[in-house]
Amino acid sequence: MSITEHRTVTSEGAKRSITKAFAKKRPIFLWGPMGIGKSELAQGLVDSGELGNALLIDLRMALMEPTDIKGIPFYNKDTGTMDWAPPVDLPSKELAKQYDTVVLFLDELNSAPPSTQAAAYQLVLNRRVGNYVLPENVVMIAAGNRETDKGVVYRMPAPLANRFLHLEMRVDYDSWLNWAVNNDIHSDVIGHITVHKQDLFDFDPKGSSRSFATPRSWTFVSELITDDDLDDETFTDLVSGAIGEGIAVKFMATRKARNKLPNPTEILEGKIKTLDKDVEMSGRYSLTMSMCYELRERAQKSGASTQKYIENFLRFMMDNFDAELTVMGAQTAIVRYGINVKPKELPSFNEFHERFGKYIRKARSMDEK
Repeated sequence: MSITEHRTVTSEGAKRSITKAFAKKRPIFLWGPMGIGKSELAQGLVDSGELGNALLIDLRMALMEPTDIKGIPFYNKDTGTMDWAPPVDLPSKELAKQYDTVVLFLDELNSAPPSTQAAAYQLVLNRRVGNYVLPENVVMIAAGNRETDKGVVYRMPAPLANRFLHLEMRVDYDSWLNWAVNNDIHSDVIGHITVHKQDLFDFDPKGSSRSFATPRSWTFVSELITDDDLDDETFTDLVSGAIGEGIAVKFMATRKARNKLPNPTEILEGKIKTLDKDVEMSGRYSLTMSMCYELRERAQKSGASTQKYIENFLRFMMDNFDAELTVMGAQTAIVRYGINVKPKELPSFNEFHERFGKYIRKARSMDEK
């Protein structure tokens, strides 16, 4: 690594660092290009349950005035002095008492005017501004784009920068996949990116394209796929508008391969046992994720026995997929989704365990780190 480069972390690494910083009541600043999941990381920490009963307060600092942080002065007729009305967006003691942890997320902080950033100085370092004091269970994260990302940013004053622990995030496929499979990103999107990992993030700050691929814009594509009322031309136009025309053309070619894919429901029910050898790799990944989603839905149904479906799932993967894809499917279903597996009810389990057990154990141990 050259001396001009910055140390970077994945979203999983950032999560571990943020949790440690919270324990010391130290604020974190997340740097990184737009669309890579900084805001989603903050929300994910709250939703994960690791912080107990938690609340996220998301403040878009670029839209705020200094008085939104400091409050406004007013004449207190009872004391005959100038007093300050506390800011309404910051958590009160009464609100904070309802939660174990309150996460104050100062998003787009370096896109805020210098006067607004200056108003945040005392809040970030001393946990107070004017007469307002942050409750003890409030922790802080801030985030912003880098100056090289073509966004509207102001150089952060050194006194404010020195009040944060700084982490620069990078796009990482494995971290994104963990998030995607737990947030129902469409299997076609996961299948395409798994084969074309370089398409997950394709932003060139020197380029002139208005649309480009980021984890955020792929989420838009996933949402579009679920709309059944879009004709092909409109769908292609919208996908191009989200991730750029070049990658959109590749993705649409991947989508056409879906016509050769069997119905995942019929696979789990044991009606289909083989796969056409001509199905390209992205289609195989897409089918694997579709089966995992279907298997999870069946497992979540109250009283539904899933063991026969798990058996058909394992058998189909072992008979039709290579080791990498088989392990990915089992890891998603068994490790990430926690689907209950009863080995004694699965005729294929011993064979599966012998061939792939060590890879699943390795994947489980990595997820637990």
